[in-house]
Amino acid sequence: MIDTILNCYAPEQQEKIRFAYEVAEKALAGRERENHHPFIEHPLGTASILAGSLGYDAIVAVFLHEAIRFNDDIASQIPAGSFSEEVWAMARALNSIAAIKPKDTHLEAENYKRLIVSYSKDPRVIIIKLADRLDVMRNVHLLPKSSYERKVTETILLYVPLAHQLGLYKIKSELEDIYFKCAEPEKYREITNQLKATERDRQKLTEAFINPLSERLASAGIKARLKSRTKTAYSIFRKMQKQGVTFQQVYDVLAIRIIIDCPLEEEKDMCWRAYSIVTEDYKPDTSRLRDWITNPKKNGYESLHITVSDEDGACVEIQIRTERMDAVAENGVASHWSYKGIKREGELTDWLTTVRHNLESSDSSDYESPVGVMKNEVFVFTPDGELRRLPADACILDFAFDIHSNLGLRCSGALVDGKPASIKDRMKTGSVISIVTSKNQKPSPDWLNYVVTSKARNKIRQKLREDELAKVAAGKELLSRRLKNWKMELTDEDVASLCKKYRLKTINEFYASLADEHIDVMDVKEYITHRDEASAPGEQKKVTERTASGEGKGDYLVIDGRLGNIGYKMAKCCNPIFGDEVFGFVSIKDGIKIHRMSCPNAARLIENYPYRIQKVRWRENAASGRFQASLKVIVEDASVYASVLAVVNAFVVALRSSSLVPRTGRNSSEFEVRIQLLVSSNAQLDKILSALKKTRGVSSATRVNE
Repeated sequence: MIDTILNCYAPEQQEKIRFAYEVAEKALAGRERENHHPFIEHPLGTASILAGSLGYDAIVAVFLHEAIRFNDDIASQIPAGSFSEEVWAMARALNSIAAIKPKDTHLEAENYKRLIVSYSKDPRVIIIKLADRLDVMRNVHLLPKSSYERKVTETILLYVPLAHQLGLYKIKSELEDIYFKCAEPEKYREITNQLKATERDRQKLTEAFINPLSERLASAGIKARLKSRTKTAYSIFRKMQKQGVTFQQVYDVLAIRIIIDCPLEEEKDMCWRAYSIVTEDYKPDTSRLRDWITNPKKNGYESLHITVSDEDGACVEIQIRTERMDAVAENGVASHWSYKGIKREGELTDWLTTVRHNLESSDSSDYESPVGVMKNEVFVFTPDGELRRLPADACILDFAFDIHSNLGLRCSGALVDGKPASIKDRMKTGSVISIVTSKNQKPSPDWLNYVVTSKARNKIRQKLREDELAKVAAGKELLSRRLKNWKMELTDEDVASLCKKYRLKTINEFYASLADEHIDVMDVKEYITHRDEASAPGEQKKVTERTASGEGKGDYLVIDGRLGNIGYKMAKCCNPIFGDEVFGFVSIKDGIKIHRMSCPNAARLIENYPYRIQKVRWRENAASGRFQASLKVIVEDASVYASVLAVVNAFVVALRSSSLVPRTGRNSSEFEVRIQLLVSSNAQLDKILSALKKTRGVSSATRVNE
């Protein structure tokens, strides 16, 4: 690699470069890159990118920069006068830039440019830094995840705009494609595969255009060479996003460059002559004409662009430029002084002036920020410089939960770039955010209106459920203790009536309100007292009416809550529940067994043993009876298991057992939850099933016969 670099320079310059390389090699001995290769590979890679485009002193600065970057004492060991003060200034400026952290720049390209200018009066420093970043990005896959993401983000937001502004299109295009491959791997593969699939078509189209054009240009006395250029994957993606078109609808995927060899004073005339020849043979789309010869871009780019079509309607972009213009388009304004026939000293001075003007200017030329690609994301940093990537409309709470759940639960605000911010404030790319916590902070349901990330929403809901269940338990314990002291009873029907009275949706809300003292426990005592007073004569009247009418003397067996005191049992094959349509079957050993009408065995028993069928009905209310029920719940993911159990527990039923097993067969990614519980009625069971079906991640919930 060092020999290839040296071959680009004169013998006396090679000596200086080799000496600087040996200094760096010695200083970096034992230091390795992430792939365990010698670290000297990095400055060699940077120098290889610059070799032939910048003078030898810039290459020397690359090696000296890396040599003194980790140990500034190395400079004192080099004999005085070995290198010019100009070279040392560039090396030290590069060291200062290397020490910049993204949080110092807030990821704003203009601030970053000004910071670079403040460190060095020599604009070549930024050219070297861009080459340095290109070598880093070529090996970015070697970095750990945190560094990897930070480098990728810095590149697209800082270095790509700078490369564009300086006209370093070759570096810019490669940086963009590496970023695209890292940030959007699936879309990158899609477009690169499209390019591979259409390569033969482009080759045919190129031949169809190039051969006739070459002949026409030659016959007109224009000395030119033609070459084709395929648009980069990232550039195609940006155009698809911006214009809302498909890959096939991007007209300038293929461009043909006409590069004319002519004296400097004839450049404009020759380019327009070539333009006339092209538009005589092919139909031009004048709306796509771009004249950057009459009015060059501020970064020095000069070219004529026109989109034309042939008789078959095939479209191609034609770019017309001279050899000098092409060198600038490929390697930036730096190529001016290396072009044949131009005095290096004078042109180098002009180039440096232009670069400095571009760096200090607030005008970003015609470069568009990559907001179109990254519009759905925001990139922010922790105080330690760790990069975090979140949805574009994420708020401070989302950021806190992204760092750690406990930090999110105790978040009371933040400092954004040193300024106070609310938990619901939205974030901006490049901000440095420090979370402020309070030990007294607790999540509230309002938080769900602010956050957008699933992690934050799930953790907030989980904590709210935990707090609610703790209140429910406290309310139950309080009421149970008071009822015991009062020697009173409260049935499920009573609790339902109280919920209706206080306009509460669930029983849990009733107990939580007791714990919060939103409902006075003495009001419950008053309710029970009035209930007992009102129900005593009514019950006696109801019994009298039933006896008088003969009800109860028929052939029905009445099922009440005292299941163990009479000769019937609930059949285990279908587990009847209060409210189910049932019948009795007189067994030989176990007395009467109660079956559901929907029992799998019902049809067989009724058909084969009609003389053993007994009509039965339930008592008018469920009293305090508890009935076993079995449920089968299909969930999309194992993580939904906890949500299923939380829904069941919210109904304050006795959960006897539960299990989670993966499903086999076609939907192998799903899981099956089996639950056994005790309920008071089929109405309560229906409510539980309805709530489960509405739970996120639940595919189905059914009652099963077990």
